[in-house]
Amino acid sequence: MNIYQFWKDILEQNAAAIKAYFAPVAYINWHCTNEHFTVDEFIIANCEYPGRWEGEVERVEKINDLFITVTRVYPKDGSMSFHATSFIRVVDDKITAVDEYWADDGTAPEWRLEKGIGREIISGKKR
Repeated sequence: MNIYQFWKDILEQNAAAIKAYFAPVAYINWHCTNEHFTVDEFIIANCEYPGRWEGEVERVEKINDLFITVTRVYPKDGSMSFHATSFIRVVDDKITAVDEYWADDGTAPEWRLEKGIGREIISGKKR
């Protein structure tokens, strides 16, 4: 399974291509919003989400049949940014389960900025 192509198809909201990655009994969990999807429901949630999207896979780890990806996702207008951490189980070259956690990118809370602790991971990176 080409995990980078999978994410490319997700970001392009290519419903036909996305469906081909999944086993018929696969499921997707978005833990941050407590949602459980079938593949067809996931395709609706992903492909009918407003706007056009871009992104980049920043990290991939593979442990046996599990891919762990960290992907930065943002609208083409650059107005916001998110990171998705995904645990993608693949059996016989098909995704059987996805457990995903989404976070908004932003600045550190004011109380930490006031204390002067921590620093940017990547200086000057557009958020």
